[in-house]
Amino acid sequence: MSLPPRFLDELRQRLALSEVVGRRVRLQRAGREYKACCPFHKEKSPSFYVNDDKGFYHCFGCGAHGDAIAFLMNHDNLEFMEAVERLAGEVGLEVPKPSPRARQEAERQKGLHELVEAAARFFSEQLAGPAGRQARDYLARRGVDEAMVARFRLGYAPGDGKALLARLKAEGFSEDQAIEAGLARRPDDGRAAYAFFRDRLMFPVSDRRGRVVAFGGRILSAEGGPKYLNSPDTPLFHKGDLLYGLTQALSSLRDGARAVVVEGYLDVIALHQHGIEGAVAPLGTALTERQVKLLWSVMPAREDAVSAPVVCFDGDEAGRRAAERMVARVLPILEPNRSVRVALLPPGEDPDTLVRGRDGGRSMEAVLGQARPLIDFLWAMATEAGLPETPEGRAGLRKRLTDACDTIADKTIRQLYVGRLLDRFYQETRQAGDWKRGGGRGTQGPRGAGPGAGGAPTLTPPRPASRDAAAVAILLHHPELFDEFAESLDAIDLGEDETLAVLRYAGGILADSPGLDGDALIDRLIRFDPGLAPALERLRRAYTLHGGVAGRDSEGDAVAPSTAYRREILRDVLRHEQIARLRREIGEEAARLSDGNDVAGARLARYQTELARLLDEQSAVLARLDADAFREARIDTGRDAA
Repeated sequence: MSLPPRFLDELRQRLALSEVVGRRVRLQRAGREYKACCPFHKEKSPSFYVNDDKGFYHCFGCGAHGDAIAFLMNHDNLEFMEAVERLAGEVGLEVPKPSPRARQEAERQKGLHELVEAAARFFSEQLAGPAGRQARDYLARRGVDEAMVARFRLGYAPGDGKALLARLKAEGFSEDQAIEAGLARRPDDGRAAYAFFRDRLMFPVSDRRGRVVAFGGRILSAEGGPKYLNSPDTPLFHKGDLLYGLTQALSSLRDGARAVVVEGYLDVIALHQHGIEGAVAPLGTALTERQVKLLWSVMPAREDAVSAPVVCFDGDEAGRRAAERMVARVLPILEPNRSVRVALLPPGEDPDTLVRGRDGGRSMEAVLGQARPLIDFLWAMATEAGLPETPEGRAGLRKRLTDACDTIADKTIRQLYVGRLLDRFYQETRQAGDWKRGGGRGTQGPRGAGPGAGGAPTLTPPRPASRDAAAVAILLHHPELFDEFAESLDAIDLGEDETLAVLRYAGGILADSPGLDGDALIDRLIRFDPGLAPALERLRRAYTLHGGVAGRDSEGDAVAPSTAYRREILRDVLRHEQIARLRREIGEEAARLSDGNDVAGARLARYQTELARLLDEQSAVLARLDADAFREARIDTGRDAA
């Protein structure tokens, strides 16, 4: 019993042999291969080598040799089907049931592989012969040298629609086979079959094992059909599964070269010719999820680095739309340490023109160097028209961002994307300040005092806690104050921990679900991101000290604060920040002053006047925190407890 060869080929292509072996044997890099002490016999020095490009391992000591399936069979003592099923499970393939028909299919595909290889040889001969002069001249004008012609096995399909079929027939292949391989067509009116590609520069397309399976052809005459023509899907070829140039790029990609996805065949060749040897291209269609996964599978897997091919798009409107479609395809399949980066080409340029420019390809390197991470490009797409000014527009922007994140299948990545994008959303839509932390922030808690008038209870003030943490804690426990203060707090420095993130996430939750009480809001935050639990616990303690207890009476009982008291704490935080910011701005302005600069001097005087006014207000705030004012303005023993 046998399995369809196409399934086995796909299984091998989706696997990096070094990953399969490396989970069982400690491998070391050895140039483009990996080496280890052989797991199949005892030895002191490594003679066991793994070659990802060729897909096999070999031991020069004992002669052990094979692919990933053979390795599992020999190392894990598995039967053939057991090894196949285990490997298929790792890459998400369903194993077809073996049958006698599968054996027939294997023989048929073997014949098609041989036929397509014969066609590639024919096209290559034609390019080198008299008929290929026009194609050779075109390649010369495009700057393609002979080494690239040989490396990519370029060819020429003559205008005579019978020439290829005559050659294939002479080599023992039938007309029906040529049609099945996508190299010929038979008219519906019963006339004789003719070649699918005629008078075209030919670009052979190979699978990951280097076997030619299809072709792309560029028209050379002014008339005669579409500019580019690609093989139809056949038993050997599905255009969404392969990448042009991958065979030539494999070795470089394994060595850590940057993977670059461009649009056209000649772009790929030009990049390889100019040293960017990780270049590949989709086959006449938009980049598919399978092609992205194929690239990931051939790029070295590292725990400390992200495998992220750079995908290049034209800088015009069509290119941006294509980039948006690609982002929508890639988001659902993101994996830890696997992503893509997006590069937009200058308008009117393509990779071919950039690498052949007068600057020796530096323009192309600059484009690749400026490629943006996927999350940054997602934000740029959503805000291309600018940040909305109205609440409705901002709600729409937030929904577009979260809807995009919802398509990400990996839970951890989805949560991190939501967190990063909402951070940026709240920062930019609320016009968060960019001042650095500086002096002037008060950290002293409300101060109690001695006996009050009129037989009022004597208060013992709560232990001091940072006002910024207390302010956010009050908003979390009393969401009814959120709209009044959250935007102001978002515009100040709330520290380097997760306090600011909690504030932003809470705002997003309340925007979607207004009317939540404090307990429900905190519960939503924990369910949204369990990693916020430590920060929420710190804020709970801050609330207990500042927002939940205003003080204690003479008998030691806690006194609940009024809503006015909570508002005063929030306003106090803002006043402290205003003073700190003004002090910084005054210092910066003073540094810029020069003798005789009356305009700058007048500006400084205004700053000093404003600072004096705020300091007077601050003194009044602190005075009100003394016993009598503290009691009268903030303490209500139950009548106004929130």
